[in-house]
Amino acid sequence: MAKNDARFEMIHPSYVELMQIINNQVEVGEEPMVNSRYTIVAACAKRARQLIAGASPMIENTEGMKPITIAVHELAQGKLVILNEEEALAARTAAEAAARAEKEKRDALKAQDEAEEDEEESSDLTDAAGSELEEA
Repeated sequence: MAKNDARFEMIHPSYVELMQIINNQVEVGEEPMVNSRYTIVAACAKRARQLIAGASPMIENTEGMKPITIAVHELAQGKLVILNEEEALAARTAAEAAARAEKEKRDALKAQDEAEEDEEESSDLTDAAGSELEEA
């Protein structure tokens, strides 16, 4: 690991550069996504906690980098997106709906498997009873 490698520096990209990158996506006439350093710090800290908890990095060559550095570079490369409150609520609602749908699907498959197992067991019992009657 080279000490002079820019990937490991916390001064690049700067807050100003990050704000320009993020606000570059905003159309003319709209309010900027990021108005303060706090927003950037909060977003990067949240992403760093996700990385610490086991989330996979969204950028390449992260060996030797700390989670907060990875988060800053993800933001700088446009891999990490800062949402306003309205967008965050919509994303949370969509994620919750998808999770509920996935759970319902798993529950339905489990119930179907259990029903098939019960049907097989009752079929086996019927077959066994029928063979006992034939022997008598």
